[in-house]
Amino acid sequence: MSSKLNPYINFKDNAREAVNFYQSVFGGTLTLGTFGEAGVPGSNPDGVMHAELITDNNMSIMVSDTPPGMQMSSTDGNVSLSLSGTDYAELRGYWEKLSDDASITVPLEKAPWGDVFGMLTDKFGVHWLVNITTQK
Repeated sequence: MSSKLNPYINFKDNAREAVNFYQSVFGGTLTLGTFGEAGVPGSNPDGVMHAELITDNNMSIMVSDTPPGMQMSSTDGNVSLSLSGTDYAELRGYWEKLSDDASITVPLEKAPWGDVFGMLTDKFGVHWLVNITTQK
């Protein structure tokens, strides 16, 4: 297997809700393990220790809840997840689903460079950029 880079998003106590939402946006197969299954003492046994969503087109998002005793670090404003490509219908569909209760920073519309582009912060505080390459 070659190397790959995956976003890994930490949540305070709602990783399960977030990854289920992302599965409703992107589809795919979800694997999830809890702190209870791993026997982590002092933790919420239903808390997500590790979850990975692998979509049908091989995108991957990993998430977890922050275990007790660890500070949840914030990269607010430093990290965004980018969706890009040429499939207008697919990317527009992701945008519309991610927009549910989101804060739209830049509406998804034709950008000065000719592509269709938008930015939003989803209901879990995750920043997304969507760029749909158009025919020039």
